[in-house]
Amino acid sequence: MRISSLINFHSNTIILLIGFFLYGCEKTEGPGGTSTIKGKIIVHDFDAAFQSAVPISIFPAIDHDIFILYGLDHTTYDDDYKTSYDGSYEFKYLQKGHYRLFAYSKDSTGAKIGFPKGDDIPVFIDVEITSNGTVVIGPDLIILDNNQ
Repeated sequence: MRISSLINFHSNTIILLIGFFLYGCEKTEGPGGTSTIKGKIIVHDFDAAFQSAVPISIFPAIDHDIFILYGLDHTTYDDDYKTSYDGSYEFKYLQKGHYRLFAYSKDSTGAKIGFPKGDDIPVFIDVEITSNGTVVIGPDLIILDNNQ
């Protein structure tokens, strides 16, 4: 093998290894970071048939499941949390990036074809963490119920 061919081979190998190393170090959405997403789930409680135009009562969603998707292209949730006594939730140790959070709500419209009004549907909010070490407060996630 010629010296120039050997040098080119080693140079290409080193460049390839550096590329793999840099690609492997790229941080994506998910755990392992220093940021937090916080927020609240609020229940708007309506009459049994969802006929009222305004809720009968509004209160925090206590002990309610909220789910988080790492990135906007996932369909299976990556983590979940039970809300506290005041409807609050908190996802800690997250990387920079986009996150989608959801909780289940009663369907007041009957939009799920073939299902009666009142069945559960997901309600989504999207949150972005733009820098490390931050606490992002998400908008209130409003869910509907008809328990009065």
